[in-house]
Amino acid sequence: MKTNENNHVIDIWKLDKERLASMQLKISQNPKLLSKSAGKRSCSILRVPQSLIEANGKAYQPRIVSIGPYHRGQPRLNMTEEHKYSYLNSLLTRTQLPLQEILNAVAPLENKARECYSEVIQLDSQEFVEMMVLDGCFIIELFRKVSRCVPFEDGDPLVHMEWILPYFYRDFLKLENQIPFFVLERLFEISKPSRENSTFTLSSLAMEFFNNSLQRPEEVIATVSKQNEVPKHLLDLVRSSFIPVSEKEKEHKRIKTPTHVIHCVSKLRHAGITINPGKNSERESFLQVKFKHGVIEMPTITMDDFMSSFLLNCVAFEQCYSGCSMKYFTTYVTLLDCLINTYRDVEYLCERNIIENHFGAEGEVAHFFNNAGKDVVVDLDLSYLSGLFNEVHHYYGNSWHVTWASFKYTYFDTPWSFISAFAALVLLILTVAQTYFAAYQYFHN
Repeated sequence: MKTNENNHVIDIWKLDKERLASMQLKISQNPKLLSKSAGKRSCSILRVPQSLIEANGKAYQPRIVSIGPYHRGQPRLNMTEEHKYSYLNSLLTRTQLPLQEILNAVAPLENKARECYSEVIQLDSQEFVEMMVLDGCFIIELFRKVSRCVPFEDGDPLVHMEWILPYFYRDFLKLENQIPFFVLERLFEISKPSRENSTFTLSSLAMEFFNNSLQRPEEVIATVSKQNEVPKHLLDLVRSSFIPVSEKEKEHKRIKTPTHVIHCVSKLRHAGITINPGKNSERESFLQVKFKHGVIEMPTITMDDFMSSFLLNCVAFEQCYSGCSMKYFTTYVTLLDCLINTYRDVEYLCERNIIENHFGAEGEVAHFFNNAGKDVVVDLDLSYLSGLFNEVHHYYGNSWHVTWASFKYTYFDTPWSFISAFAALVLLILTVAQTYFAAYQYFHN
């Protein structure tokens, strides 16, 4: 304690030595839960933010298989962990490759692979490489077996128990459940039998595998397999396949939109705006939304457990990965969140063949999109739908459109409303005619 010239008492506050040493240690350490590499374009496998987890529950957690380090060793996933070794043994037996040769092929990629994760991975070099080989070979072997490039073992429960494969389709496309694509490619090439058709690429096998749930046209799969751009991981591969080539090649410019909201379906209908599935709805990506002459064209999207999981993880990837400048899925989900307020909006979209609902009741679909759009960040002025938001806003604000559409919606939306309006018109004509003839007789008598 010290006393100054004016006799004021000044306390000298000090940390004890242990606390001071603890702070010095923390200052000198690098962050582990969100490493310095997390902001780099090389870092593409990230933990999902808590805000999204709170909004969407367990949509980001693997249900049956752990891939990569984030969910490794969880007891609830042990059943499949045992089968990974069985699949690795199957691959080694068929290819006659020594295990050490595969480990040696992946080892030089270790540091590059570690940089793909937003967290510091607490595994030594041998454990990390073993994990990459075990998980990567399991994925590739399963791809080959499902595509019938190689046969399943007799009695393999992963194929004979029908409930298991659908979980693999979902788990392999969860953001926290990925390994780098370049690791998978290295394992694919070294384990590729000489007799295997050279037209088979890892991308084509992967797309064939996921197409069991997506059911997309064969030409889409063929296009994806020929793309030159190497994806970051499996989630990025399938996500990129939905982005039209024209969008990828387009130079996007910032368009100042007067509003970042599109009204819900029921209000748009009152303004004379209809929603149609489009002419090539079955072949187009659901991201290809257009607006022309008061009609929003939206290709059909099939909503089920797979698609809901896929959408949420694509949004999480776009929110977290610094390399996603154009947030296509986030923009699309934001659009659906705007269009859907209640189950009635979903009913209309189902009637118009915009949504093919295998997800649940219409209210559940509405709840899903309202939650999916929570706490997400998207710059709509720079989004691929900025022009559409602008055009719909101007059309909706046109008073003539709104007045005429409101009249049609009120009196001609259903057969009964039309009949009532027609009956009222006939009654009005008869009343006018009766009045006219009564007046005519009065003045001529």
